Amino acid sequence: MIRLQGKGVSTGVAAGPLYFYRRGGGEIERHEIADPAAEFERFESARLLAIEQLKGLYEKALAEVGEESAQLFEAHQLMLDDLDYIESVQGMINDKVNAEAAVSDTAEIFAEMFANMDDAYMQARAADVRDISNRVIGILSGAVAGGIDSAVPVILASDDLAPSETVQLDKSKILGFVTRGGSGNSHTAILARTMGIPAICGVGDALAESLEGKDILIDGQTGEVVFDADEITRDRLIKKQAKERALKELLEQLKGQPNVTTDGKSIMVYCNIGSPEDVEAVLRNDGGGIGLFRSEFLYLQNDDYPTEEQQFLAYKTVAERMGGKRVIIRTLDIGADKQADYFKLDHEENPAMGLRAIRICLTRPEVFRTQLRALYRASAYGKIAIMFPMITSVWEVQEIKRICANVREELTREGIPMADYVELGIMIETPASVMLSDRLAKEVDFFSVGTNDLTQYTLAVDRQGQNLDRFFDAHHPAVLRMLKMAADNAHAAGIWIGICGELGADVALTETFLAIGIDELSVSPSSVLPLRSTIRSIDSTAKRDEILKEIASN
Repeated sequence: MIRLQGKGVSTGVAAGPLYFYRRGGGEIERHEIADPAAEFERFESARLLAIEQLKGLYEKALAEVGEESAQLFEAHQLMLDDLDYIESVQGMINDKVNAEAAVSDTAEIFAEMFANMDDAYMQARAADVRDISNRVIGILSGAVAGGIDSAVPVILASDDLAPSETVQLDKSKILGFVTRGGSGNSHTAILARTMGIPAICGVGDALAESLEGKDILIDGQTGEVVFDADEITRDRLIKKQAKERALKELLEQLKGQPNVTTDGKSIMVYCNIGSPEDVEAVLRNDGGGIGLFRSEFLYLQNDDYPTEEQQFLAYKTVAERMGGKRVIIRTLDIGADKQADYFKLDHEENPAMGLRAIRICLTRPEVFRTQLRALYRASAYGKIAIMFPMITSVWEVQEIKRICANVREELTREGIPMADYVELGIMIETPASVMLSDRLAKEVDFFSVGTNDLTQYTLAVDRQGQNLDRFFDAHHPAVLRMLKMAADNAHAAGIWIGICGELGADVALTETFLAIGIDELSVSPSSVLPLRSTIRSIDSTAKRDEILKEIASN
C-alpha cells in the first residue's frame, strides 16, 4: 500500500484506476518521407477516424444541446470529405512531405483563402478548417482527443490543468482528480466542484507516472490518496463513500423546496457553469438559475475567435434549456491564468493585473461587439442577463453601456429580435469596485461578487499560489467588510447583490451572508441542495446584530 497526502479541494470519495492526462500539441514535425503512397494511406486512416469522432460528437451534441449546435460537427465532417482539401494534402505528400506537415500547410492555405473572402459566413470557416486539421494532426501524432484514452472511467492525474484543457476533457471518463500542483482555487478544483466529484491537489512529485494503472482511492475531504489499499483502509473509505451517497439521497428530498430561512427570509440559489453541457447538472440539482456562465470556454476551446453564430447558438441553447430562469452570462474573461494563443497577448510580468477581461473588451471592441451581438440575439430565447468582469472605474461601465446601446440599435435596424430589456451587471472583484460601489450601483441592475479575485487583490495573495493557502483567507475580516459595504451600497441604490465566487458554497458563512444582506448565492450545481439544507435551518435574525458587530469590530 502506498499512501500520499495532498489538499482536498472537492469533497467525496472515489475509487478507480489512475490515469495521467495526455497532452497533445507542440510544434508540427516536418520531414521528408520515402514512401508517399504509404504516407497518404496514413493520412486517409487519420481522416476517416476523425470523421468517426465527429459523428460521435454530433450525436452527443444532438442529445445534449440540440440540432442547431450539433450541426457544426456535421459541417466539419463534410469539410474533411472535401476533394480540394484531400487533393491538396495528397499533392504535398507526393512531394515527399510528411502527413502532419501536409495537413498543417493545407489548413493554413484554406484558412487564408476563407479569411480573404468578402462573405462573413465564409470568413468564419477559417477557424473550422484549422479545427478539423488539428484533429487529424492529433490522430497522426498520437495525441489523445479529450486527454483520456481509456475504456473505463478513471481517477485523472496531472501536474495541473490549464483552463483550455479542462474545457476539452471527456468528462464522462472522470471519477475524480489528483494533481501534483495546483490549489483550491485552480481550474481543476473549480471543474471538480462543478462536476460534483472528488479532487485533491498539491500531492507533489510522489505522484509518479509509474503509478499509472494502479487502483487508487482518494478522499477529497481529507486529501488522502491511497494506492493498492489494504483491506482495513479500503473498507473505511468505501463505507465513507456509502455514507456520502446516502446523504445525497436524503438531500434529494429538498428538490422543489424553497430556499427560505426559518424566519421567512428568501434567498436565490443559482449555479456556476463553464459550458452548455453543465446545464444538465444545474437542472438535475434543482438550481434556481445560472448566476455565472463562464463564456470564455468558447474562446479557450477554439483555435481562433469564436464567431457570432457559434456564440449565439451556445447562449441560446442554455437560455432555452433553463426554461425562463435567469441566466447570467459573464463576458469573456481571458487573460491572467486563462490564455488563448490567438489573442496574441504580450508577455506580462503580472498578468493578473494586466490586460485581461473587460480591459481586452474595451481595447478590442470588434471582439466585444461580436459577443454582445450574440448575447442580445440569444436574449430572445430566455431570461439572459449580461455581467462584466474586472471593473475598477465608473467610466468603464458607462463605456460598456454605450457600446451595448449601439449594438441594440444595430440589431434593431437589422430586424433581429431580442428581449425588450436585458439586465446588465458587474462583478465586484477588486477593492476599487467596492470603494466605488455606491456610484457603480447607480449604473447597473445588479452586483455579483467574485470572492476568489476579491480575496486575491485585497490580501495581495496569488490565488493560484501553491504555498500560499494559509495566507489566502476568504474569511478575512477585510473581505467580509468589503462584502458588507458592497451590499449596503447595492441596496441603497435599489439593486440586488449576489456572490458567484467559490465562497458562496461555504456553509460556515451562510448565516453571515444572510446577515450582510446577500440576495443570491451562485455555487457549483452539486452544492445547491447542501446549501438549501443550511438555509432552511437558519433563523436569519437570531444572530444578525451579533454578526454585524463582529464584522465591524474585527
